[in-house]
Amino acid sequence: MKLSQFDFELPEGLLSEHPAENRDESRLMVLNRAEQTIEHKQFKDLINYFDEDDVMVLNNTKVFPARLFGSKEKTGARIEVFLLRELSKEQRLWDVLVDPARKIRIGNKLYFGEDQALVAEVIDNTTSRGRTLRFLYDGGYEEFREKLGELGVTPLPKYIKREVEPEDKDRYQTIYAKHEGAVAAPTAGLHFSKHLLKRLEIKGVNFAEVTLHIGLGTFNPVEVEDLSKHKMDSEEMVIEKAAVDTINTAKARKKRVCAVGTTVMRALESSVSSNRTLNEFEGWTNKYIHPPHDFSIANCMITNFHTPKSTLLMMVAAFADYDFVMKAYDEAIKEGYNFYSYGDAMLII
Repeated sequence: MKLSQFDFELPEGLLSEHPAENRDESRLMVLNRAEQTIEHKQFKDLINYFDEDDVMVLNNTKVFPARLFGSKEKTGARIEVFLLRELSKEQRLWDVLVDPARKIRIGNKLYFGEDQALVAEVIDNTTSRGRTLRFLYDGGYEEFREKLGELGVTPLPKYIKREVEPEDKDRYQTIYAKHEGAVAAPTAGLHFSKHLLKRLEIKGVNFAEVTLHIGLGTFNPVEVEDLSKHKMDSEEMVIEKAAVDTINTAKARKKRVCAVGTTVMRALESSVSSNRTLNEFEGWTNKYIHPPHDFSIANCMITNFHTPKSTLLMMVAAFADYDFVMKAYDEAIKEGYNFYSYGDAMLII
């Protein structure tokens, strides 16, 4: 398939700048692959599609406040730094994006906080990901991370032009987030409220948790017409034995195994055994899923509505059938569904 097949006209007003008032009251489009039907529901209606011993797989990564605002030495020019990946705890080395990038040179010092509480030095200007900074900090590692947390801001996606608001700290995080390390939220999970999770639990639905720390590579534009030539950035992930046992038991019983989000689907498909069961995993994945793809673990998926030409849309098309998904997207636009991180959701069964 070609990149141009995943292009469509997305009206600007459908890129949602704010979350729904209540997490589980965003809209839900339900795609039934067997029946080829499309239904329009509310997210909390999800419970009606699951039975006892079905499994929902959640990504328990936690977003850290990855955006820092500082100033450049001598000129005092305002600089925005986006923390991408920690390279070394001992040396306080980080891969970062810097804006504006053209003004930064090796050796430049950057200051953060009113009293210059944090200082960083640019030590590499040529990485494919952006820049490498060394933070100059005398205290211990925990104290350093606390300082980053204090000075950092919730890393809302760039398309959201408004200022970060206090509610974003909570709403751009799933209610089951545990392990800090993501620079973007696993957005399909943002729709779950405590009340809905409790109702699912009472109904007998089981939960399995995996961890995939989302990097910005997930959102990197595909710039090659031949989809097979695109390369995904690696992201850190962990699948523990408890999750493996829960998921493989459900598979053996022919129950629903629902991947909550594209990140969960990527994690599951990254660790499949030769007999199509899930394995434990700890490491990095650069799994890139586009049509055609034979899925081994999940037989059901929850996802948000994605932007044109994105790898996320390609994965959804691989799972639910390209023509069916593009028809659903046409309908979503006509019906005024909200797209992207704070947008509405889709359930594919």
